[in-house]
Amino acid sequence: MIRVGIIGASGLAGGELIRLVHQHPELEITYLGGSSSVGRRPSQLHPGLRFDLGLVVESASADAIAERCDVVFLATPAPASAELAALLADRVACVIDLSGAFRIRTPDLHDRWYPKVDRGAELAERFVYGVPELVGDRLVDAPLISVPGCYATAITLGLAPLTLGLGLRLRTVVVDGKSGSSGGGLQLRVPDLHPFRNGAIAPYAPTGHRHAAEVGDFLERNGPGSIGSLSMSAYGVSHVRGLLASVYAFTDDEVNGSELQRAYLRFYKKHPFVRVRRHTETLIPVPDPQVTLGSNYCDVTALHDPDGGRVVVLAALDNLVKGAAGQAVQALNLRYALPEETGLAMQPVMPV
Repeated sequence: MIRVGIIGASGLAGGELIRLVHQHPELEITYLGGSSSVGRRPSQLHPGLRFDLGLVVESASADAIAERCDVVFLATPAPASAELAALLADRVACVIDLSGAFRIRTPDLHDRWYPKVDRGAELAERFVYGVPELVGDRLVDAPLISVPGCYATAITLGLAPLTLGLGLRLRTVVVDGKSGSSGGGLQLRVPDLHPFRNGAIAPYAPTGHRHAAEVGDFLERNGPGSIGSLSMSAYGVSHVRGLLASVYAFTDDEVNGSELQRAYLRFYKKHPFVRVRRHTETLIPVPDPQVTLGSNYCDVTALHDPDGGRVVVLAALDNLVKGAAGQAVQALNLRYALPEETGLAMQPVMPV
């Protein structure tokens, strides 16, 4: 069994990690770390988790983690992840960080979007940006893995067949993102209180989002296609889970509308967690976040809009699973050469 530690066990992503790791046949939770929740059991922190691990949350100790864990998940804020990763690198076989501390490789771009996250440049260069469908071979035996953000996962998987597959030069990419309240974590903020959030469409990042920066940083390094500019607006909606990224890609390259669907199907043929959908194939238009909830799937559709001179890509996922904990476990599976679907075969729950 692979011994697993989860730091940030009281958070939403931490709870999802406990749930997924507990049901994984090759993993055993041997350490739970945190700060304000020290001494509490998982069932006290996450009402849905009624099993007894024989563990309580402990204050995060690098020495204890290194002694008791083969893999450690950091479901912690970015500044804490940067500090812990520096202490744990080379002391455990694999550190998988779910924060934004190491997602953006370019130093100036990182400093712009994460000005309070001080990280070593050498350590940052060692992290693999863990989109399993796109860098699976780099994850094998990787000691340091940075899990993409939830929006970044949807956007990257949506654009990859265009840039990495077809090699298109996208002049302009505009992203409209809508996500549920769980994307903001458990911090208490007045705008997130039920009387304000319920029924709202709240433009919390109308002129830019750091997840768009990490997408551009990753795709720019991986060619062969290119993106001239990538901008994003993000809105909070009254759902709890799930997000939809509507991506509008403008290009001067010739686009064959009838070939788009086939290009996406070819690109993701061997990747079980990306479901290429036809927009009208079900009772409700898809992709729709509600048909992915509780699962590790990302649903993607690509449509050609010849009148608008654009490709419209829609990508939906559960931000706590494929956008966080599920993708982290998927990366762990590839790192240890386990079947990619191990422990992640759950189907979406619908209706929700």
